[in-house]
Amino acid sequence: MKIIDLSLDIEHGSPTFPLDPKTGVLVHHTIKSMKYNITQLILSTHLGTHLDAPYHFFDEGRTVDKLDLGKCVGQARVVKLDGIGPGSQITIEHFKGKEPAFSAGARVILNTGWYKYFPRDAYFAEMPGITIECAKWIADRGIAMLGLDLPGVNPTEWEEVHKIFLGREIVIVEGLTNLDAIGGEVFFIALPLKLKGRDGSPVRAVAIEDFA
Repeated sequence: MKIIDLSLDIEHGSPTFPLDPKTGVLVHHTIKSMKYNITQLILSTHLGTHLDAPYHFFDEGRTVDKLDLGKCVGQARVVKLDGIGPGSQITIEHFKGKEPAFSAGARVILNTGWYKYFPRDAYFAEMPGITIECAKWIADRGIAMLGLDLPGVNPTEWEEVHKIFLGREIVIVEGLTNLDAIGGEVFFIALPLKLKGRDGSPVRAVAIEDFA
C-alpha cells in the first residue's frame, strides 16, 4: 500500500491565527542531561492539521474523546475545486456535477490548492471561505466528515459556518496539505488525541492508496 502524508509540520513557533495560542516545542532533557531526549509541547488544540469536535462551538456538544471515530477513518472522496484564490468564496456553484460525492455518511476532502500558501501570512489572512448557503447545502446531505486544506471554514462568518457543520455532528478536519498527491477515492485516517472533555485535537492525517 502507498501512504501519503497530508499533515502540516509542527515546530517551535508554528504559525497560527493571531488570537490562538502560540506553539512551543521545547527541549526538556537531552542525552547529555538525562541520558534520553524528551520534549515539552505547548500547542493549541487547533494547531496545524487538526480536527474540530462539536464542543468547539457548543457547550453541550460532543467532546473530542467522545467522537465516533468511524467518521475519521474510512473511504473518502477527494473533490478538486478550481479557481480558488485569496479571499474566494466557495459556493454551491463550485459543486455542480460533483453532488454524488456528498452522499449520506460520506467523508469528503476539498482540494482548493490553498495549502500551497502555508506558511505565508496570507494562509491565514487571505484564506477563502465556505459561504453559509454552501455550508447548509453540504450539511443537508448528511456527510460524516469534511476535510479542508484551509486553516478554517470561513474567515468572517466562522461562527455560523462552524455551527452549521458541528450542529449536525459533521467532523471537520482543517489544515490538510499535499492534496495534489491524491485524487478520486482514498482510504483516509485522521485520528485525534484522546483529550478528555476538549474541543479538538491536532491529527496526523494520511491517505492510503492501493489498500488491500
